[in-house]
Amino acid sequence: MSVRSMAKSTLTACLLASSLSIVVPGFVASASAASSSVEAIVGRTAITNNDVARRIAFLKLQHQKGDLRKMAREQMIDETLKRQEIARVGASVSTADVDKAFARFAANNKLKPEQMTQILNQAGVGADHFKAFIAVQMSWPKLVNAKYGTAGRLSNEDIVKRMVENKEKPVTTEYLLQQVIFVVPAAKQGMAGKRKAEAEASRAKFPGCEQSKIFAKGYKDVSVRTLGRMMVQEIPEDWKPLVQAAKNGTTGVRVTEKGAEFLAICSQRQVNDDLAAEVVFRAQDLENAGKKQEVNPNEKKFLDELRAKTQITYH
Repeated sequence: MSVRSMAKSTLTACLLASSLSIVVPGFVASASAASSSVEAIVGRTAITNNDVARRIAFLKLQHQKGDLRKMAREQMIDETLKRQEIARVGASVSTADVDKAFARFAANNKLKPEQMTQILNQAGVGADHFKAFIAVQMSWPKLVNAKYGTAGRLSNEDIVKRMVENKEKPVTTEYLLQQVIFVVPAAKQGMAGKRKAEAEASRAKFPGCEQSKIFAKGYKDVSVRTLGRMMVQEIPEDWKPLVQAAKNGTTGVRVTEKGAEFLAICSQRQVNDDLAAEVVFRAQDLENAGKKQEVNPNEKKFLDELRAKTQITYH
């Protein structure tokens, strides 16, 4: 199999496996060369023929048909609008989160990140272009939900109907959580390893949620946040397996953009009330929607607003 054939089959499998639910924080510079030409200008951001060429290659990997140049150019315009709004409100995911998503994406398809990078480069897409795509995919839905609220809330009638169909009310686990952060200043990221070790060692001394504030005072630059009650379906994917595998009341430590952090489990219980049923059913619907690649209608509404108020010039 040629490299390009391998790229097509692998990327297609990747896209289906991920439902395109992964994305570079902040503004990602457009790939350009001295010979590049401008295809469109969105606000003050230029989209070059190199950007469009990479997106065309990406569309080919997805086996898209039609006027690929036009499709690629419009996709790049839409992504630029999204990225500009994400940057404006400071809602971008971190570079570390994007790299982790890229690594998970590769691992889910039995590839190392280096192999995925090689495939993307050989296909003419480029790893940077794909990571830029990943960053927007991760950040944009959160921005839409922040503006319009979470779409698709189930009515009481829907919940009752689903319970009748299932012949029982779903049961889930509800946690009361606190977040303990050993802060790593942005200018001192080299300290992350040391702070992670310090956070790991502190877990054995964690006295419980009621005494967590006092506990934090015994360490330098440690903050504690009460996250409140969360059902397991509501816990972020990066934390969920750690919470479910937690021992002695705390999870393992993760290094994030905030620092080295772990979660404290203040309490947990099994619940099967109407709210639990809605959360469980909604999680199932979101999973199915991801498989079908359904789109939140508010995403188009928001994007149309951005298009209407931004000057877009075609060249």
